[in-house]
Amino acid sequence: MNNNVANKIVVITGASSGLGAETARHLAVLGATVVLGARREDRITTLAESIIAKGGKALAIETDVTDRASVQNLIDTAVNTYGRIDVLLNNAGVMPLSPLEKLRVDEWDLMIDVNIKGVLYGIAAALPHMKEQKSGHIINVSSVAGHHVLDSSAVYSATKFAVRALSEGLRGEVKPYNLRTTIISPGAVQSELLNGIHDEATAKQLQSFVPEIAISADSFARCVAFAISQPEDVDINEILFRPTKQKI
Repeated sequence: MNNNVANKIVVITGASSGLGAETARHLAVLGATVVLGARREDRITTLAESIIAKGGKALAIETDVTDRASVQNLIDTAVNTYGRIDVLLNNAGVMPLSPLEKLRVDEWDLMIDVNIKGVLYGIAAALPHMKEQKSGHIINVSSVAGHHVLDSSAVYSATKFAVRALSEGLRGEVKPYNLRTTIISPGAVQSELLNGIHDEATAKQLQSFVPEIAISADSFARCVAFAISQPEDVDINEILFRPTKQKI
């Protein structure tokens, strides 16, 4: 599998923890050069140093996906440093779930800014480079909640349904440029997402069972590697996965 991962330049947003950090480690072991973007500069710097210490190649760039210029800087720095971008993993996401009646509008805005606009900013920054190269792969992260609206997930689900719609539209548009697109929709996977739920009742409900069934972040990393590793004429468009124990 690593033959088509090795030597690729992979940009990862939300790389400071959880799915993004584990994917960076996994792809680096397979020989990719990983460019790490996240707001927590200290954490991605430490991660990059640990990857390099183990013989991998990594670069950390402080990035706020809600800021278009910041995302543009992430992509442009990767291209200026390595000459190209082969894969963009739009991984950054937040999940402050709550019932609509709680009217946590600031949290709705945050989910729209990170989960939708952050993905669009990534596409806007990477697409011109990939079109010029006539090669590239954009991987967007949705969720099981992007297939089913779960309790207290109306706005979060709306953002993840939007990611799937954007990705499918992108898939159709980039065929003339030889680009690949993938949507990855995880179920319960170990990450910091639950820590961002500030509605007490919702947090308590999820904390009562999600940690018991959640699978490790390397499950996501292996899905990313699988999609990238396919021959260039194979386009894995969507992966939906859950813990074996997860019903919904």
